[in-house]
Amino acid sequence: MKKRTDLWKMVSMVMLSAVLVAGCSKGESASETAPASVLKDGKYDPPFTITIAKQQDENAGKYINGETLNDNVLTRWGEENLGIKIQTTLLGGDASQYNTKLRLALTGSEKLPDVLPVYDTMLVNDLIDSGQVKEITEDISAYMPDRIKEIYKQYPTTFNPVVREGKVYGMAIAPNLTEGEVMLIRQDWLDKLNLKAPTTIEEFEQVIAAFTNEDPDGNGKKDTYGFTFSGKDSYNTGWVSDPVMIFSAYTGKHLPRQWYNENGKLTYGSVADGNKEALAKLRDWYAKGYLNKELATQGAWDALSDFTEGKAGIIIGRPWLYDSVKDVEKNVDGAKISAYPTIQGVNGDKTYQSAQLNDGVFMFNKDFQNMEAFFLYYDKMYDAAFSTGDFKYGYAQGYDYDIVNDEVTFDPTKFNTPLEAVQGVGKMAFTKNTPSVDGPGQSFYDLANGVEADTGVLIQSASKDQTTQDGYRISYENRDVLLPNEFNGPPTPTMQNVWEQLTTMEQETFTKIIYGNEPLEAFDTFVKQWHEKGGDTVIEEVNDWYNQASETDVMTLMNLK
Repeated sequence: MKKRTDLWKMVSMVMLSAVLVAGCSKGESASETAPASVLKDGKYDPPFTITIAKQQDENAGKYINGETLNDNVLTRWGEENLGIKIQTTLLGGDASQYNTKLRLALTGSEKLPDVLPVYDTMLVNDLIDSGQVKEITEDISAYMPDRIKEIYKQYPTTFNPVVREGKVYGMAIAPNLTEGEVMLIRQDWLDKLNLKAPTTIEEFEQVIAAFTNEDPDGNGKKDTYGFTFSGKDSYNTGWVSDPVMIFSAYTGKHLPRQWYNENGKLTYGSVADGNKEALAKLRDWYAKGYLNKELATQGAWDALSDFTEGKAGIIIGRPWLYDSVKDVEKNVDGAKISAYPTIQGVNGDKTYQSAQLNDGVFMFNKDFQNMEAFFLYYDKMYDAAFSTGDFKYGYAQGYDYDIVNDEVTFDPTKFNTPLEAVQGVGKMAFTKNTPSVDGPGQSFYDLANGVEADTGVLIQSASKDQTTQDGYRISYENRDVLLPNEFNGPPTPTMQNVWEQLTTMEQETFTKIIYGNEPLEAFDTFVKQWHEKGGDTVIEEVNDWYNQASETDVMTLMNLK
């Protein structure tokens, strides 16, 4: 393997030289331009540039010290330490704009960057069809560092969207099992009403009934209710304001809007048995005022406002949701939030929830010849996750961490030059989210079990609010309830024609039943029509895709077994 790697390094140097020479063909000789870059002692000399596409998110693009997208603490670090300058040449402000720009680049309107983070499965498919992205099966085998290989070995299904005829055209962006959801409950309301956190559907009903009818805030008004969640776009948001726990209580692993592998065949959760009983329960609770009256019009972030304002008593979401709702503890005297596991199902089994293994995939321009350099840079981005190297505490001192009086701190208000919030330096690179190997919260679990906070990751975890720490610990202890969506491929041919109609019918039926505008039997009609109007064909096509994606053992071809 060592000989193979050396061979690839030689090939890479030759190809890089060829690219630089080719770049000088318009009137310049190679001798008159920069010499070929050579990798020596972990750094390219002279430096060269990797161009990238980037979709900004709400936490990226916030720079301090006069820095910019292409000239900031991280881009300078890369050039100074690796001889690699990262330059963003295709920028999108949101998902729609970003995808549009990538599609325009496919038409030749502008040059496709070297590295392409892609977040839309249809666009992934179109990029492969275009012939403009690079097949990287051998590159992964030859250049991916061993510690990153160990990560990708854990998530073989993340390659499914980028496999075509046994060849691999991309790789997941920083795969890592996301944290699970927890129940955030007004602990002061529980205490005042002498209640315990619910563990079953019956106990959950008792608590939200009491939160609605027994004046938990003590103002003498009937102005509180039990459970707030979003029903605007889907009854499975997968991250915050999520009611999927209630559905799973009756359907087990068959979650709304999600595909599950049952005995080798992918099934669609929204038409599974048990949904009718779940809808009946939500319908009853809605009629009794236990739920958010506007749930059908409120998105995931809207639904948490009642909790933050002290009107609702329970909300479900990822552990970091506490940061977004904890203002209630400042706004309302005596308010206290605690984190608890989700309830059990009606049969005593656990309830399940959606999980995410990666946020998009990396794809590469077919003409990009420097995969070894990409992996060198990508591996360094993982230093913060492994608490090693230059990024053992964070990406940049004074940005996302600082050392004050010989102690590492992640509290930006305590920095030597205080900040209102830490700077997401990792987001200045080509990933929207910083790579992690902490899974659903192992560092928090370790801290709770007495492990000393002696690494950057552990110190950072220990710096979180106690409720957040409790939430991540619960998440890790219940990591077996996390279910990734088994279908992560492009829309099938029938999906492209009927899926919007089917999901609209699903959403309207579920909401009308909960609101009491349709009888409960409307669910049976929905299931029948769903199958008849294309659902059966979609199931067949989804399973065909799933079987084809696993026909070739690409993990062995990539040396990931």
